[in-house]
Formats: sequence, structure tokens, C-alpha cells
Amino acid sequence: MKEKEKLLSFDTRLSFIFSHSALREGWDNPNVFQICTLRNIRTERERRQTIGRGLRLCVDQAGQRVRGFEVNTLTVVANESYEEFAASLQKEIETETGIRFGIVERHQFAAVSVTAPDGSVSPLGLEQSEALWKHLEAKAYIDPKGRVLDTLRAALKDGTLEIPEPLAPHAGQIAEILRKLAGRLEIKNADERRQVRPRQAVLHSPEFKALWDRIKHKTTYRVCFDNEKLVENCVRALRDAPPVPRTRLQWRKADLTIGKAGVEATEREGAQTVVLNESDIELPDLLTDLVDRTQLTRRTIYRVLDESGRLDDFKRNPQAFIELAAEAINRSKRLAVVDGIKYQRLGDEHYFAQELFEQKELTGYLKKMVSDTKKSLYEHVVYDSDTEAAFADALEKNDAIRIYAKLPGWFEVPTPLGAYNPDWAVLVEKEGAERLYLVVETKASRFADDLRVKEGAKIACGKAHFTALEMVETPAKYVVARSLDDVLPSS
Repeated sequence: MKEKEKLLSFDTRLSFIFSHSALREGWDNPNVFQICTLRNIRTERERRQTIGRGLRLCVDQAGQRVRGFEVNTLTVVANESYEEFAASLQKEIETETGIRFGIVERHQFAAVSVTAPDGSVSPLGLEQSEALWKHLEAKAYIDPKGRVLDTLRAALKDGTLEIPEPLAPHAGQIAEILRKLAGRLEIKNADERRQVRPRQAVLHSPEFKALWDRIKHKTTYRVCFDNEKLVENCVRALRDAPPVPRTRLQWRKADLTIGKAGVEATEREGAQTVVLNESDIELPDLLTDLVDRTQLTRRTIYRVLDESGRLDDFKRNPQAFIELAAEAINRSKRLAVVDGIKYQRLGDEHYFAQELFEQKELTGYLKKMVSDTKKSLYEHVVYDSDTEAAFADALEKNDAIRIYAKLPGWFEVPTPLGAYNPDWAVLVEKEGAERLYLVVETKASRFADDLRVKEGAKIACGKAHFTALEMVETPAKYVVARSLDDVLPSS
């Protein structure tokens, strides 16, 4: 590492360096392309530091930074714990920045530059952008929620992306936007993929038919809420929100030691925080920003801000206040919509046909599947979380469970926050006791305060939907459960 310039030259025959235990503080080599973890890194901090050493922009033989994903790609040969780390890191980025990974929005192509015959340049526009989005959905490049599918990744990789003829001149710009959204083609082990088929004996049994007849009907909903109450809730939510601190700078001091191992830093005493009192800064347009973020009227936003008594916080830290106010208002909106929702069952001709279990293909991967089931509608149970896996195992082992089904993705309940797919349909029957027909939502916690607001709101809508279906003598009950103990009757 003392002669890095020579190592970067094409005249040097050495093309690869293997370094053991070097990715710590002070590692000063930006050209790291592979990291192999030979031990389990226990702390998230150490894992971030290790990966961070490989995320620096590489340099060429002239010492200049080289940009672009085709060069700056880090390959991590990791143990299984990195899956959880990568998922939590992506979730953190989405929460903090508002970026949604792997999602194509309807407006995504509105800014594509279009050159007219007279040479003038104008944007593609929202209307054509939405038409292109529908084309991508029709071609099965994205799903109805805009999530990127592997078919799009494959088409981008092979250069076979199909673009509507009128937009063909702009195919390059469109493909580049999609390439950034799609990421790399995810490689999965096809040997582990299985088609999951329903058990005919269970599917056509009288027990399952009785269960299905209680949950198969579709509903529609209407929302009634009090505008005045909504404003009052927004005012209260903003008033009770955490305080907004002033913008601050933090100074920290450290001793640097340069040695053969690299640069080591040892923090010293004397760290201090400087509060910025920026009284002369130009304030952003608060009302316009909050209107865009909440879709409420300017008059309503003004009233919420005025009655909350928090406008001084806006002067103290404008951006932090805007984010706080938008979150408080949108949270109140979601709760207001759910509180006032009413579901009504549609006519007898509107229902999910039992034949869909045979017509709709269901697939899964072995490492996300409970096999050797006997009471399940399907030969294998495809699960999304450890909570679901444990619940399926408990269903199999309990004598009171007659049959159960992990409800497939096409079984959806409409809500104002998007479609909701419940987890389970369960038939419980103890000796000498009446049957219990249940729709179960499994969560790590049964308490609403522990669930995300949107997730909790969808669950509330699900409960209202199944309440509207309670038109028979023994209707299906909707239950939110952490384990099977929360489902079975106490006596």
C-alpha cells in the first residue's frame, strides 16, 4: 500500500490483492470490490463500518474518481444475517428519505424530454407518463402496485424492452429511468422453487366449503367523517408532537495516527454543540409545501397551524417543522378515514369463487415454506415471516384445528389505503363443542400501538369488512393474533 500509484497502473502485473482483517478504521483503499465475511459480525455498527469501506467510489490509474454502477459494484459474500441487515437498511432509507425502492410511480416519466419538429424541447407530461405506466403493467413488467418484476429486469438486461410505438424515439431515456428503479436482476435458485397445489380432498370437503361460504363474499365501503373533528385532531396531533430543536452543529476532536495499518483515530475530550440562530434566513412557502404533502386546502392548513400554536418552531427549524407537521396531519387523516368507514356486502353474485384455488398458480421457495402439512388447504404453506411459520406449525400440531388455509394474494379486501390481504382462514372444532370459523391476522404484537399506522388502519378495515359478512348463524370471526393461544377459546 506504500506504492499505490504503481498498483493502479496497467503496467503492474499484479491485478488482485487479498487482505485479511483490514477493513477497519483507517483503511485507505477505495478500490475494494469484494468483501467476504469469515466470521459472524455481531454488531450493526461494525457491519456498517465494514461495508462502508467497500462503498467508496473507486479511482483509476491517474487517481481520479470513477463513477457509474458498472464499475462501482461491491460484492459481499456474507452469512445469512446480512439478509436482515440489508432489509433493515433499505427500510431505514425509505423511512428517512421517502424513497421507495423497486417502485415505478405513474408520474415517473413526466419529465422525459421530447423534441418537437421545430426543435423545441418539452416534457412528456403526466398524461402520457400514466399511459406508459399502464403499458408496463399490461406487459407484466410491473404489478398493479408498481412493483418492479423480474420480467422488467430481464428485458432491460437483454435489450428486449417493449415501448409503445409513439414513444420509441425516447426509449433510451425511458430505459435509463427504469434501469435505476429496477436494479439488478435478482438471481434465485430455481431448484428451490416449487408450485404449491391445493389438496383436492380438503378443497372439496364440506368443512372447507362451510368455511369458504362465510368469507368469500365481496363488499364495498363508504367513508363518512366529520371535517371539524378532523381539523381538531390535526391541531391536537401537531400540538402534542415532539419539540423541534434548533439547527445544530456538533464539533468533535480526535488524534490521528498514521502507521502501516493505515490511519487510526482516537476521539478526545472537548466535543461541543453549536446551536445556529439563523434569524435572517429566507423561509420556504410553508402552506404550499404542506398542501402538496397532505392534499388539504390552504385554508384548512392555515387553521391547523394557527390553532396549534407551533409556528415559532417553523422559524426555528423550517425543514424539520414541515416534516413534523406533514406527518402529524397525514396520520390524523388516515385515522379519520378508518374511524368513519362503513362496509356493505355486495349481492350474492359478487364473491371469490372456490375454483380460483385451482386456476390461480401459487409458487414459493423452499426456505420460505412449511412442508409436510396435513390440515392445510395447500400441500405446502408459503410464509412471509417467522411469526407466520410458527403459527402454521402450531396449527398443524393442535388437535382442535380441523382445516386451515394461508389465504393467497388474490383474496383482497378493498380499503381506502390500498388492498388488504388477510393471513389465514381457520376452522376450529373441539369434541362436543360448536365449530368456530375464523379469519386470522398474525402479527408479532396484538396491540395497536405497536403496529405501523397504515398497517393498523388496514387491519381495522379488515375487521369492518368481515363484520359486514356476519349474516349467518355462525359467521366467521376476525381475530388479530400473535400465536395460536390467542385464537383458541379459553374453555
